[in-house]
Amino acid sequence: MSNTKSHPTGLYTLFATEMWERFSYYGMRALLTLYLTAELIGGGFGLDRAAALETYAIFTGLVYLTPILGGWIADSFLGKRKTVYIGGFVMAVGQFLLAASAFMSSTLDVDTRLFLFNFGLGVLIIGNGFFKPNISTIVGDFYEDNDPRKDSAFNIFYMGINLGAILGPFIAGALGENVEWGWGFFSAGIGMIIGVIWLFFRENTLEKNGLPPNSPSDKLILDGKDWRDIITYSLALVVSTLAIIYIWGMIPNSITYYLVILGFIGIIGGLGYVIFKGTNGSDEWSRMGVILVLAFFNVVFWAGFEQAGGTMNLFAAENTNRLVGGWEIPASWFQNINPIAILIFASLFSVMWLKLDAIKLNPRTPIKFALGMFFGAIAFYVMAMASNLAVGGNLVSPMWLVVVYVILTIGELMLSPIGLSMITKLAPKKLVSVVMGLWMASFAAGNYLAGMLESILHKYELPLYPFIASLMLGTGIVLLILSPLLNKAMKGIH
Repeated sequence: MSNTKSHPTGLYTLFATEMWERFSYYGMRALLTLYLTAELIGGGFGLDRAAALETYAIFTGLVYLTPILGGWIADSFLGKRKTVYIGGFVMAVGQFLLAASAFMSSTLDVDTRLFLFNFGLGVLIIGNGFFKPNISTIVGDFYEDNDPRKDSAFNIFYMGINLGAILGPFIAGALGENVEWGWGFFSAGIGMIIGVIWLFFRENTLEKNGLPPNSPSDKLILDGKDWRDIITYSLALVVSTLAIIYIWGMIPNSITYYLVILGFIGIIGGLGYVIFKGTNGSDEWSRMGVILVLAFFNVVFWAGFEQAGGTMNLFAAENTNRLVGGWEIPASWFQNINPIAILIFASLFSVMWLKLDAIKLNPRTPIKFALGMFFGAIAFYVMAMASNLAVGGNLVSPMWLVVVYVILTIGELMLSPIGLSMITKLAPKKLVSVVMGLWMASFAAGNYLAGMLESILHKYELPLYPFIASLMLGTGIVLLILSPLLNKAMKGIH
């Protein structure tokens, strides 16, 4: 490991690989609800809002749970590098299956197309679980824990994530909406393939990081046996997903709902058991209590934030005046506002926290969480006003959505990076990965709730955006009240 000021070349290899993977994921995500609700005559599925948002809920929820499995498989059996390749190949297959469900709109019946689509989503979920946690940890492997370049490396890597998140909706979104849905998903699949090919040709820059356990000391790149494992695992994951989707389709909806809930409880229970067995002493338990409280509030924030790909994506398509001089802005392009805002504000926030720290005014973690909630509340108050203006089929200015996304991004920056940093500081050292899995489960619950919230509130005749604004305001106030207790329970960690 080099001690010079510059970053290793491998960081930029991983930067580009992750950028293409995020291009693939966010390009697909921007099209998901638009494609499901598009009329059959337009090559979509003609689903109602509730059905489309439920699919979105299950998909985005599971995307945050499968990395727990992928991280464990990499650590225990395959090593991170092989697991990343497997995830990349499997996700590309998933995107091509989504594309096939669109391209075959005139040759297949709706039920067969929907099966193909769900098969594609299932493959994407499992592929993401293999890819996502392991590429990030390879970045960390290049640096010692106390290396001052480590934070900087993750900032560079995070820029790759956001660059991909901008390019995906921009290219795949425009192709899907303006040319044909299938070309949008197909371009997302090509993006994933480019990421894997780039990694293959640049693999020697990764040095020894991410190799399978017990690799010989002179090994730098994967060999023939490794590649046989990659192909075997990739095929096995696709085939086993097909079997699961087929069996799942035979189970009545009333039962599948409870199976999803039971599965989530099982995962949380398993994580809880491992944490219970591995946490020792009053200080560790006190800090774990803080993590659990903040994980609960994290669910609330993401249940609001993830309206972006669901109800707010549909609002862009149905209720926003997107005409500019005779040309219509694709609805999926509004998904770009968040990553662009992150690129603008993330470095400013990093500097701001350091400056505040220097004058002893840097807020403690619970206060930052509360501030994130307050910005979320403001964003959804504005969104409620826009929604009221759109009643009766009126088209509102696109600036409403721009303002909402920017305010939400400021809330995200108060809360999301802070939360990840908090886990590494508060979790017992031997349980950091498991507790990170628990933290990811709170994102999963938030994402699932985001997709289900509109239909749940509809039963009680409660308006969605004012409800979220009130919920975030209330949780922010509760956090402020609890913050002295939480600060004390962190046992000296800031």
